[in-house]
Amino acid sequence: MTITTVRSDDPPALSPGLPSSKRKAMRRRNNLIAWSFILPNFIGFAALTLVPVVTMFYMSFTDWNIFGGAEWVGLDNFKRLLGDGSFQIALWNTIYYAVMHIPLTIIVSLGLALLLNNKLRGVAFFRTAAFFPYITSIVAIAVVWNLLFSPEYGPINEMLRAIGIANPPGWLTSPEWAMPAVVIVSTWRDMGYYMILFLAGLQTVPRELHEAARMDGANAMQRFINVTLPCLRPTMFFVIVILTINSLKIFDLILVMTDGGPGRATLVLSQFIYDKGFGESQFGYASAASVALFFLCISVTAIQFVWNKRRSV
Repeated sequence: MTITTVRSDDPPALSPGLPSSKRKAMRRRNNLIAWSFILPNFIGFAALTLVPVVTMFYMSFTDWNIFGGAEWVGLDNFKRLLGDGSFQIALWNTIYYAVMHIPLTIIVSLGLALLLNNKLRGVAFFRTAAFFPYITSIVAIAVVWNLLFSPEYGPINEMLRAIGIANPPGWLTSPEWAMPAVVIVSTWRDMGYYMILFLAGLQTVPRELHEAARMDGANAMQRFINVTLPCLRPTMFFVIVILTINSLKIFDLILVMTDGGPGRATLVLSQFIYDKGFGESQFGYASAASVALFFLCISVTAIQFVWNKRRSV
């Protein structure tokens, strides 16, 4: 005698004892339930992201402003970009900002995560304090830091004079120091967010590995290099990708702090696009610059994925 048992956790649609019509109806119901969860997000993505991106690609091949129709010009906008000095300066400033901002933010946020991953008194308060700048208004941050960086009366230069530096930097009024000043503020603002990501990654590092390394005589630095960093590789990869993309499309902080100045010392690609599109109504040309920024982000991200995949093999 053969006894057939049916697991209670099997989906009803997969039960072989049900009639074919009922199985189809239940499968259709399950599909409708799944689509009901997916469609709202997809509709929002299509309306707010997909359609504008497709439109941007089309507009990049046209000469269009708000006062007339779009005239097809082919690759003329991209050829114009290659000879545009402002675009070249904006591209260089964007890369300069990213090269400075990415490693500095990783070092500071990882250091904070390692420090606040320990059992310290008031650790929850310090974690919140480190994260607070990330959710603070950009305008408020810009106003406060502009006062701190004031060449004549700012507290930063006053401290530098107090320790013997007679001619401290002009910071936001100096073409040489404006971008480093923006990088400092941006790192201070972003470090709390990436600290949270690193804290989450540190929670997954097995304590047994540290204990085994300690028993083998490894010091703190050796345990960090040979145990912590390898276990943090997935988190580190995610942080680098997100941080790179956000650095390449930096816009709001520079707009409210320096507005691209002094001169064009802090002009970046996002502000160049904004100025050409909304300042000069050259929407086709601004779209071409947006496409260039899009492919810059895609290329850097693809390189990072390939590099990470080869290291994981």
